[in-house]
Amino acid sequence: MFRANGIALFTDEGNAGALRQAGANSTLESWLRAHLSRLHAGDYFATLAYVERNAANIGVLQELRTAVRDGKHVATCAEFGPRFLHSTGQAYKGGPNSGVFLTLTCDHTEDVPLENRKLSFGAVELAQAQGDFDVLNERGRRAMRVHLHDLPRGLTTLADAIDQVLA
Repeated sequence: MFRANGIALFTDEGNAGALRQAGANSTLESWLRAHLSRLHAGDYFATLAYVERNAANIGVLQELRTAVRDGKHVATCAEFGPRFLHSTGQAYKGGPNSGVFLTLTCDHTEDVPLENRKLSFGAVELAQAQGDFDVLNERGRRAMRVHLHDLPRGLTTLADAIDQVLA
């Protein structure tokens, strides 16, 4: 769908078509603007981050969340996966279609191999994120996945792009 400067955006064909109709083209900002334009009164925005839960990432995600809250006047949340999957994650997939979702994944600079397996912890986490994202799409949810190749730089770029879109 979109790749530039260490950021890749993904969604299903239905969402991609709706985003293109809403003006998405060759820039990160245009895709984010189109995605956020699908928020309406009574909707909420959820950032579902499959990234390390640390103070720096929490800070950036809270800034991103509050920017969307203040700019679009909707309820927002920022959650870290996979921990939300058995609680609010069920409502996202099975509840009313009132959410606009931004799933975040990243390349792991320090990955942990799983003993006696050909997989790593990062591969399992990415598979969980992809599975959750696939279900959101299958349920007709307004969902986009952002993959960051360099997490700190990518989060900053994403937050700056959202600030620019909401300005």
